[in-house]
Amino acid sequence: MGKTIGICNQKGGTGKTTTAINFSSFLGLTGEKTLLVDMDPQGNASSGVGLDPQRKTSVYEVISGDAQVEEAIYPTDWPNLSLMPSDISLTGGEVELVFLKQREVLLRQSLEKIKDEYSYIIVDAPPSLGVLTVNVLSAADSLIIPVQCEYYALEGVSKLIQTIGLIKARLNQRLEIEGILLTMADFRTRLTLQVIEEVRNYFKKKAFSIIVPRNVKLAEAPSFGKPIHFYEPNCVGAKAYLELTNEVIGKTEKTNNFVKQRG
Repeated sequence: MGKTIGICNQKGGTGKTTTAINFSSFLGLTGEKTLLVDMDPQGNASSGVGLDPQRKTSVYEVISGDAQVEEAIYPTDWPNLSLMPSDISLTGGEVELVFLKQREVLLRQSLEKIKDEYSYIIVDAPPSLGVLTVNVLSAADSLIIPVQCEYYALEGVSKLIQTIGLIKARLNQRLEIEGILLTMADFRTRLTLQVIEEVRNYFKKKAFSIIVPRNVKLAEAPSFGKPIHFYEPNCVGAKAYLELTNEVIGKTEKTNNFVKQRG
């Protein structure tokens, strides 16, 4: 059975969707069959891998019961990577879900039907702690929490940790924190170094050793509908997400060799 990893932080602008796109892409590059699920109504993960979600069956139809999960899965141009897209209709859907039975576990129930078909399912959560994010927490085996290297880095993370504890107690006992990922680091500033120290002191071994630097190419790649490896494979951002993949799946030599072959 595959592993489901949610990419969550209710604070916007932390590199959450960038992480979801590039981490799932590198998983595919290692030969792991991977599904990226876009649970953000903005649909940025969908467009970021080059799929126009317009007129596509989306995750909204799946969790509302209007479509089977298989109908909302589309191939991408990238090796071993499929996508379940999202679009703006999910915004209204969030309101509708409040009135449905078992509304907190609708995504989990849908993904359980196809979980055996993938090595990894990566879910990009919206920047909120509403019912859509609760669905992500209920479906996930573990979470990657991107934290931006800025003054208010830990603001809201404590609330997310509290919510994770509640979900684990009531809806999903297997839920764990895969790791805290520091993003958008500018190593020239003292503030970045202070934030890194603060996060690592607070989260200890739960903080990934890799830190994603602030990188123009990472910001540009989604506008071309490409994961970073297929846009600028030699930039520091691409190397950071390759190292994140190595940390998570523990196949450093295999990953590096496979990526070189596919590059």
